[in-house]
Amino acid sequence: MIHLESISKRFGEVDVLRGVDMEIARGRVTAIVGPNGSGKTTLIRMLLGLVRPDSGRIRWGEEVLNGDCRYRERVGYMPQIVRFPENLSGHELLAMITDLRDRPASDDELIRELDLEKDLGKPFRALSGGTRQKVNAAIAFRFSPELLILDEPTAGLDPVSARTLKAKVRRQRDRGRTVVITSHIMSELESLADDVAFLLDGRIRFHGSQAEVKQQTGEVELEGAVARLIRTGGAQ
Repeated sequence: MIHLESISKRFGEVDVLRGVDMEIARGRVTAIVGPNGSGKTTLIRMLLGLVRPDSGRIRWGEEVLNGDCRYRERVGYMPQIVRFPENLSGHELLAMITDLRDRPASDDELIRELDLEKDLGKPFRALSGGTRQKVNAAIAFRFSPELLILDEPTAGLDPVSARTLKAKVRRQRDRGRTVVITSHIMSELESLADDVAFLLDGRIRFHGSQAEVKQQTGEVELEGAVARLIRTGGAQ
């Protein structure tokens, strides 16, 4: 379990996160939702160790994340927009990341399921946006991470590939992995998320199960529930 304890962050004169307290449960998919500018990106970057809080702390179990980068070995990250060296082929890219990880890959399931093998010999610049996203997904899952952070994971994917990726997320959750996901596609989150954390103006205004947020807002779909939270500022 990951604990965020009184996390605050300011950039210049802007308070981006304000006293965020939250637990991200192991073996569950947690969706981070909120309007643009609510602090979602900064929160994700903190979980990745790319931004440090001005105050508060983040604990992974009993370990306090204090800037030591070693814990990232246990993290798989799928960014919304992937940027890899354009001249490298897919095979060269996978080899480079394996060298950086300094351990062998343990999960190439998505390479097979997304039918990527035929494209891995091509330079990255020659790949379509959807194929780049497939490579992005395969890398995120390839080292069997304990924590998966997925930012708009199905962006650019065709329906079959998106379905394959979502099935992979569910399998990882069922194996006890922790998954954090952000997406503007509420139907996608509805099909995946166990828990929902709603951020507004840098504060957590709701955190609970998907069933609880629907019950609190009186909505039957997650899209309607999140829209109501935005309109009411998270007030019950």
